[in-house]
Amino acid sequence: MTINRYTTKRREKMDKSILAPTGMVVTPHHLASQSALKILRAGGTAMEAMVAAAATIAVVCPQMNSIGGDGFWLIIPPEGEPVAIEACGAAGSLATEDFFKGNDKIPLRGPKAALTVAGTVGGWEEALKYVAECGYQRFSVSALLTDAISYAERGFPISSALANDIVEILEDQNISKELKNIIKPDEKFLKTGQKFYQTKLAETLKELSANGLNSFYRGNLAKLIAKDMASLGMPITESDLANYTPVRRTPLRLLHEYGEIFNLPPPTQGLVSLSILAMLDKLRISGQHEGQFIHTTVEATKQAFILRDQHITDPSYMNVDAQSLLASHAITKMATKINPHQALSKVKGEGPGDTIWMGVMDSKGFSVSFIQSFFYPFGSGLVLPSTGIVWQNRGTSFKLENNHIRTVRPGKKPFHTLNPSAARLHDGRILVFGTKGGDGQPQTQAAVFHRYVVQKMNLQKAISAPRWLYGQTQNDHNDDLKLEARFGNDTIEYLKQRGHKVRFLPEYTEDMGEAGALVRHPDGIIEGAFDPRSDGSVVGF
Repeated sequence: MTINRYTTKRREKMDKSILAPTGMVVTPHHLASQSALKILRAGGTAMEAMVAAAATIAVVCPQMNSIGGDGFWLIIPPEGEPVAIEACGAAGSLATEDFFKGNDKIPLRGPKAALTVAGTVGGWEEALKYVAECGYQRFSVSALLTDAISYAERGFPISSALANDIVEILEDQNISKELKNIIKPDEKFLKTGQKFYQTKLAETLKELSANGLNSFYRGNLAKLIAKDMASLGMPITESDLANYTPVRRTPLRLLHEYGEIFNLPPPTQGLVSLSILAMLDKLRISGQHEGQFIHTTVEATKQAFILRDQHITDPSYMNVDAQSLLASHAITKMATKINPHQALSKVKGEGPGDTIWMGVMDSKGFSVSFIQSFFYPFGSGLVLPSTGIVWQNRGTSFKLENNHIRTVRPGKKPFHTLNPSAARLHDGRILVFGTKGGDGQPQTQAAVFHRYVVQKMNLQKAISAPRWLYGQTQNDHNDDLKLEARFGNDTIEYLKQRGHKVRFLPEYTEDMGEAGALVRHPDGIIEGAFDPRSDGSVVGF
């Protein structure tokens, strides 16, 4: 009887979102949530709170992101148009055809994988510039990075997820000795709860605090970074760093039955996420039948992946306007290719990815959907020796074929799976939502939005409910349909009867992403939900 009562209470908790009157934060690590909340309580904007969370999570989730990666911002102001910040770097000037001679594809680890400039820190600065443009006094960089510096210098207790990822990455022979020394100090595996230190990274964060975020790209710190990159044989130069600037973009937008949904334009796959929701809307999928909802979403995902592979790359190299691909006739054309009774044969995905999505809403009316990543677990596997920065391997999204839309070129931006999402609904609600997960990001976004908005499910339940993934995970490289082992037999049989090759994963698995969502209601109350698959939290005041 006690067990049943406990189980019922636990399930109820996982189905209840939380409410607050003033501000709220959701992140996949509880320490990052607290860093953002501290800034909100002190009167900071959602953008400043997000920088604080982004800095902390770059330290406490070193397997998923770092200041050596990229980031994307989607800001919904209290009035006016949404603002997108594209904080991703381009291929270094030395990333020429000769640099990759002898390779038939770009390696996943090592200096040839670490071929793009890191844009994350530049994105932080651009977001803070926007704060000043809106008429607010900016918090100092030092105030925003205080927690991150402390966790890097004094250590933080590692989670079981980080401990497991350390064991797995150490099996890779292509990671640098500097990374090995950090993640396996004194030749001993760190256990869950033991402290993890990053002292050189702490010094780098102190430099950014003292000399400003732009010192990452210009000045003494930039020179140190460039020297490290040259010593490792990376194709990025000091000039490449100095020439980097984040870019403000006009977000993509989808007119949906329930409101307007926003996402990032290329080089991200925001188009994919919006296309899936557009097809579900066009086909009037209600979600009353779970099997039909999942089948249609998976088939819409396949159509969106085909669209992605045909068009999405660095926008400077595209010959079509991404927004035009969301026009009603374009969505209808894709939707008519979905067979309600039969799954399309395999469509190859881009694969998995480790990523951080976070959301913040403040008392001033700003809402931020943000994503930060260096692609694979521990990125390129390289740590810059003098600065302690783990560098991304996002450049592996490039191709080496000369006639491919994603052929690597110096100064060209790689394709990104990263795409934070937001919506303004017709009833006055504002929603920010997202997740980690490579190919899984658009699918999880579709699940969360549709369940909450269309199916009218409780926000927390929309995230906690069992999920699916069409495509690969870190440990399973088959492009098939993976289900958490919580779906009912009727749903499973419905999918099998339509030709889906089904594999089962644990009931709550990180492979299904680490989602989150915040909703600002018309009366000002903020509602939030976090993913029980993560080490995260949603906190408000």
